Amino acid sequence: MQASLRDARFRALVFQLVALAAVIAAGVYLVSNTATNLEARNIASGFGFLQREAGFAIGETTLIQYSPADTYLRALAVGLANTFRVALLGIVLATIVGTLVGLARLSTNWLVSRLATLYVEVLRNVPLLVQFFWYAIISENLPSPRAALNPLPGVFLSNRGIALPTLVYEIAHAWVLGAFLVGVLLAWRVSVWARRRQARTGAQFRAFWTGLGLVLGLPLLAFLLAGAPAQLELPALAGFNFSGGATLTPEFAALLAGLTIYTAAFIAEIVRAGVLAVQRGQFEAADALGLRRGLAMRLVVLPQALRVIVPPLTSQYLNLTKNSSLAVAIGYPDIVSIANTAINQTGQAIEGIAIIMAVYLTISLSISAFMNWYNKRIAL
Repeated sequence: MQASLRDARFRALVFQLVALAAVIAAGVYLVSNTATNLEARNIASGFGFLQREAGFAIGETTLIQYSPADTYLRALAVGLANTFRVALLGIVLATIVGTLVGLARLSTNWLVSRLATLYVEVLRNVPLLVQFFWYAIISENLPSPRAALNPLPGVFLSNRGIALPTLVYEIAHAWVLGAFLVGVLLAWRVSVWARRRQARTGAQFRAFWTGLGLVLGLPLLAFLLAGAPAQLELPALAGFNFSGGATLTPEFAALLAGLTIYTAAFIAEIVRAGVLAVQRGQFEAADALGLRRGLAMRLVVLPQALRVIVPPLTSQYLNLTKNSSLAVAIGYPDIVSIANTAINQTGQAIEGIAIIMAVYLTISLSISAFMNWYNKRIAL
């Protein structure tokens, strides 16, 4: 035995078995202790409560119809959809704003560069929860629905949000959506063909403008051929709020604005670092070829900078998604807020927390998988 312990591999195996046994013992103790406490308090475990009637209203839904008579499962699905909506829009807007601010910091214009620096230094160092002051601005400084501002026909601005007209759905709109998807596919194929043609012959093709024409032109053509159906549903005052149309609530607007401007400050530094990581000779080569600064940035610098930008950018996307759970502070009904309500009503705390953990784990792993795939695709 003493001789065996001198073997490093044997010692490593023993230590790993001891650690595994300790983890299993701790897990058994926690499960057993939890089951005992639940039984002592007459709390039934399991996810059967998801099929019971929720009995509470949700002020804002995304694509899913909901009423208090629906189940807890449907209520959680509404929260999940709300989380997806704010996270996806936040990622897109934060990427756009962060990229523009990051490039602005590299600008040779003194004023533009200093304003971008001020944006980054201030917003990066202010806690995200504080940046939800947008909610106070919207809810405290705008009039009630009865005295709502009407800046445009059919658009009303009040402390309940922005009420907007919506397009009444017709079957022709499905054809327009189909034409848009076909345009996106054709634009992608044109882009691939143009790159291969340029690599083979050296001749350039205006793939961007051609693709833009396909993406916008095909849906427009389908819309016109279908008779241009554009009937609008206008919001109208009904009681203490507006009915009809669509409403952008103060809670959603404040959460989206806070997540966007906060995360964009970090993305701006990532973009700036990525551009500065590109060798100076690449800029000089682009100048020697006569490329304009904007064209050189798009065709020469940014494609190389992406290899540096993408890995830390993934972390910011994950942070934005997880930070959306702060929505509970301003009353936006995301998955955390609705799960907390379900926990308070049913006492199923373990199951509720498990659902929240599973949701954010799945979303985070999905984002990581996609970004890792993209990172491998652009790697040298």
